Amino acid sequence: MEHQPAAAWLTEAATSAVQQHGAGNLLRVVLIVMFLGCALTAWFLLRGYKRKDD
Repeated sequence: MEHQPAAAWLTEAATSAVQQHGAGNLLRVVLIVMFLGCALTAWFLLRGYKRKDD
């Protein structure tokens, strides 16, 4: 197994997934990444409201 950069590996995986199974797997991965990104962004933005001003 040869070493490949992450971007090349993801591109190869995405193109092979589209060719073999249609856009279903790719769409699933995009939705999961989007959901995790939204959750992390919400956590980052809302954690500032937890501070107590005494």
